[in-house]
Amino acid sequence: MDYKEFLQTKIEIAQESGFEITADDLNPALKPHQREAVAWALRGGCRALFESFGLGKTAQELEYCHQAVKHEGGQALIVLPLGVKQEFTRDAVELLGYEKPAYVRKMEEVWAAAGKEILITNYERVRDGDIEPGYFKAASLDEASVLRSFGSKTYQEFLEKFKSVKYKLVATATPSPNRYKELIHYAGYLGIMDTGQALTRFFQRDSTKANNLTLYPNMEDEFWMWVSSWALFITRPSDVNPAYSDEGYELPPLDVRWHELPAHYGNSMEKGGQMSLFTEAAAGLKQAAEVKRESIGKRVEKMKEIVDNSPGDSFILWHDLENERHAIKEAMPEAVDIYGSMDYERREQRVIDFSEGKTRLFATKKSLSGSGCNFQKHCHREIFLGIDYEFNDFIQAVHRCYRFLQKEQVVIDIIYMENERQIKEALLEKWKNHEKMVEKMVGILKKYGLGGTGKAEQMKRKMGVETVRIEGKRYTAVHADCVEETKKMEENSIGLIHTSIPFGNHYEYSANYNDFGHNQSTKRFFEQMDFLTPELLRVLTPGRVAAIHVKDRVLFGNATGTGMPTVEPFHAQCIAHYMKHGFQYFGMITVVTDVVRENNQTYRLGWTEQCKDGSKMGVGCPEYILLFRKLPTDRSNAYADEPVKKSKEKYSRGQWQLDAHGYWRSSGDRLVSKEELKDVPVSSLQSVYREYSRESVYSYQEHVELANELDKDGKLPASFMVIAPGSWNTLEVWDDINRMNTLNTTQSRRRKQMHVCPLQIDIVERVINRFSNKGDTVLDPFGGLMTVPMVAVKMGREGYGIELNPDYFRDGVGYLQAAEEAREAPTLFDFIGEGKTQEEKR
Repeated sequence: MDYKEFLQTKIEIAQESGFEITADDLNPALKPHQREAVAWALRGGCRALFESFGLGKTAQELEYCHQAVKHEGGQALIVLPLGVKQEFTRDAVELLGYEKPAYVRKMEEVWAAAGKEILITNYERVRDGDIEPGYFKAASLDEASVLRSFGSKTYQEFLEKFKSVKYKLVATATPSPNRYKELIHYAGYLGIMDTGQALTRFFQRDSTKANNLTLYPNMEDEFWMWVSSWALFITRPSDVNPAYSDEGYELPPLDVRWHELPAHYGNSMEKGGQMSLFTEAAAGLKQAAEVKRESIGKRVEKMKEIVDNSPGDSFILWHDLENERHAIKEAMPEAVDIYGSMDYERREQRVIDFSEGKTRLFATKKSLSGSGCNFQKHCHREIFLGIDYEFNDFIQAVHRCYRFLQKEQVVIDIIYMENERQIKEALLEKWKNHEKMVEKMVGILKKYGLGGTGKAEQMKRKMGVETVRIEGKRYTAVHADCVEETKKMEENSIGLIHTSIPFGNHYEYSANYNDFGHNQSTKRFFEQMDFLTPELLRVLTPGRVAAIHVKDRVLFGNATGTGMPTVEPFHAQCIAHYMKHGFQYFGMITVVTDVVRENNQTYRLGWTEQCKDGSKMGVGCPEYILLFRKLPTDRSNAYADEPVKKSKEKYSRGQWQLDAHGYWRSSGDRLVSKEELKDVPVSSLQSVYREYSRESVYSYQEHVELANELDKDGKLPASFMVIAPGSWNTLEVWDDINRMNTLNTTQSRRRKQMHVCPLQIDIVERVINRFSNKGDTVLDPFGGLMTVPMVAVKMGREGYGIELNPDYFRDGVGYLQAAEEAREAPTLFDFIGEGKTQEEKR
């Protein structure tokens, strides 16, 4: 396989695992768009129907299961929320003409219904182990938005329980009500792509806040194209085919009325002891519950007022708390209510009675009737007695009446308190995002249809790059794929290779299949590296060094199935890889990282969890500089063909001893006291303590006591570490790397694009000084913002950087030009020593 062929294997379109069936072979009672959607799902095998409310997902699920069993044999299982069994029974018998599906609660009932083609059950029965999905040939999850939460019990249980089911369908109108990230959990359940892999491929993390993931801007189009290959979004029949009629599929007008009630002004106590006028509901669950509890009377009074003003209308009275239900019944005794502990048959009958117009006021919870129930025939009014952050439950409830075939304008009255305004704004924002997502997916469907060929061809266009070469007096910057560029380079022409390679498939840097981070797994990443590393060995001067910056990758337990965070030893895999291609491994430099900052990004090293059970807690992940060498031509003394020489006048014996052996210390000193540090600002504590720690005998107990004293004084931040221990051995462990000293800092100040994982400037200075001569060419095949070639220019070397991302490349060239101009025209700082590099200061 050549390089181009390898890149083509990266294109991700969901594979088809089903069977061919034409729309004409399906039940004629289905509408044309429904038949085409079912045929598409059966052809794919495992697919998602994310169709809007009222487009007939119930009938489509039944037909999908019927055809899958007809083709494969066995039985099919439909899993649905409590309270919607009657909808499936009605469509199966009255619409499609099939036998009534059997409702089952345990496997004994499944075996007893051996002659039945389709069985139905609820989510709780499957989740609690009463029903074994692996027994069935096909399965459909109705209102499958329960899968959207990766960490939920339902998702984790279902992922394993349904793994062996050949035909899997999920159906919901609200697949990702909160964040687009939730969509990938359906892909994981359906077997389309591992959830962790999808996260890595399409989403970027916020390095300052754990679990805050957003779509890479440059991956957005590819993400939606990929989703459309396994999920079908439809808002009306003509979305599938312009020839299909939309008659009967026009939504009625929607009137949403927000009723803000004044909050109680009293003496609410905040955490810090301050008094506030009222409790802020958005502050947390406890505060939100307090607001709900204190305002029940006011809110029910407003609900009754709305009901009394429209005596001829039927109403759904949505509420969340039992206390609210009791208050509604007291204020409006004629209301018919249901609740969780009510006998199921009695509860189901009350739902049916309201859907058939036999009762006027129906008091229910979103958790009971918010999904699957159709009330549009006899009701066009809904009142929400309160609001919360659960947009999925909210929007599902709205669409119990706001559906196709609704003949009246739908009026939604939402009652909330003055101190719940932030919750209202959050709901409106999620509503807007939901509509944006549906619009995007429908656009892709209209453009490419239900087939995958056009999408694959479109995605191939993201392969390859037109080479751009910028050359200065002391640098060369190339916008290209580093594999293709290094093939063109002269053999034995590079004095030092220093780069921060992509950390496996942990990050993606550009919307291009040539991107090394754009791989399905770490194994695939190294397969692409197999095309690059031999070229790096070829261009490196014999005897010279490749210094490779890497970091191990944290693997989270909910993605691996271990239940605990583990670490992928990426640095060890890199050592094996480079050695396989002929590099000689001769050492590793450790660069310590800030464990507190890391915990803010991952939540795996938390103080609270450590106190609960220290046995599962690991340690911070340092970064490493892996040192590899190309063997010299003459191996008798191991000197490089062009040795890296230093003058003893500039490189003293003392400096050599420190570089070679680290620090030797006496035992006559002591830890610094709280009194000596109390006047030091937090911004200075890091450097002061580290310097002290290097020069003192270390005591863990005294270190802990110092940290505790600083915490009491309010000088121990939760977001970064101020008293990290200093290292005695600065050759092997670098403890003073300034994580703010990257070109990303400059980028952020200029409000330009941030590099995904930037290399620190002081690391680069040390490596270049130690392993190269002035005048050497220093190569970085993953140039990024061109930190390595820029520093090389400043230190009297020739910089050579290759970068695939056009934005990084453009900004990097700007830094290179500025560096070269600075060397040509010395500034005042050059004369007074402020602008000198590490080597020049020596």
